[in-house]
Amino acid sequence: MTCQPPRRCGTASRRKMLLSTAGSLLGWGLLRHCSAGAEGGPQAAPALGRSSPVPAAAADAAGEQKLAQAQPRVGPPPRRPGPVRMIASANGLKALEKAYPGLVSGRDTLDACLEAVVQVENDPDDYTVGYGGLPNEDGVVQLDAAVMHGPTHQAGAVAALETIRNPSLVARLVMQRTDHVLLVGRGALEFAKAHGFKQENLLTDKARKIWLYWKENLSDKDDWLAPPPEQVDPEVWDYFGRPTGTVHVAAINAAGDISCVTSTSGLAFKVPGRVGDSPIVGAGLYVDNDIGSCGSTGRGEANLQNLCSFAAVELMRNGWKPKEAALEILRRVHRKTIERLRDAQGRPKFQLKFYLLAKDGSYVGAAMWGPTKFAVVDQQGARLEPCVYLFQKPDKKK
Repeated sequence: MTCQPPRRCGTASRRKMLLSTAGSLLGWGLLRHCSAGAEGGPQAAPALGRSSPVPAAAADAAGEQKLAQAQPRVGPPPRRPGPVRMIASANGLKALEKAYPGLVSGRDTLDACLEAVVQVENDPDDYTVGYGGLPNEDGVVQLDAAVMHGPTHQAGAVAALETIRNPSLVARLVMQRTDHVLLVGRGALEFAKAHGFKQENLLTDKARKIWLYWKENLSDKDDWLAPPPEQVDPEVWDYFGRPTGTVHVAAINAAGDISCVTSTSGLAFKVPGRVGDSPIVGAGLYVDNDIGSCGSTGRGEANLQNLCSFAAVELMRNGWKPKEAALEILRRVHRKTIERLRDAQGRPKFQLKFYLLAKDGSYVGAAMWGPTKFAVVDQQGARLEPCVYLFQKPDKKK
């Protein structure tokens, strides 16, 4: 018995018919293909339109290369080199001038901000930050600070930190060396000590005199007696008030990366343990590296109640310019201020300032009350510029 060769004519005809049918289906965008990948299971291809690439299973090498090139870009488009700039609250002017060269030479934006802030924290003549900051009502200096790094969208903060001169540097370590954002009080202190920070008395003699004079004038119904005016230290007279100052610094490099830092000793003579807006991400500061940053000084409670820094950046995301966004946030705070904090004309009796820096390098300083100024440094040098503001301060000469 002889073996017959296999019959191929029917198979060939069927192959032609199938190929013809597949070509027609492909032309109408109805073909589904199966993937022979590691899973081995069928996968439905997306429907094909006129501009759709041929499915990978049906594409040749050149087609696959074109398909890869056609994939959509992930994230924002690349930014052309723009201005290298730093902005700050007015008390950061000298510090900006010293920190700017490092930013120009390629230093990370957060490191440049910290270089500036640390200089203010170390200045005993600045009553509102770090060493020399005014104490709480018990005479204890408690410090708050936060950092935010735009390129990684990471943040770190400390609050009610005692006996450590540079809370901003501790805040950076919270960001880098923990899975947390905020450490407070004794926990923050122990963390700082574990990383080698040295404890010291932050209450300078000048700050102590100011605190003592405040305490002696609190009431006429206690046993504290204020000295005669001629015996009051001139430094106390030069100061006397109740500052809410802080230092905020933001920086942008040529690539458009943005970071910022805020540091403060908080409201002078505050209730022990009080924490303001400065160490709270979204209130005292906020960065979205695709959009810009905002930081604040002034009445922290108003900022906390409105999450002003986050809100300002979100307005910029929606197309608002820094100036427009800052003034709108100030108007919101004004509208929501409670009666006891308003003057006879219904205006807030407190100061609040914002510092906005956008991705394109544009910027603004804005205040509830003006005129007042903020600090800028770029290729034109370090300088103070006027803030925009909602309300004009009364003329004290009148």
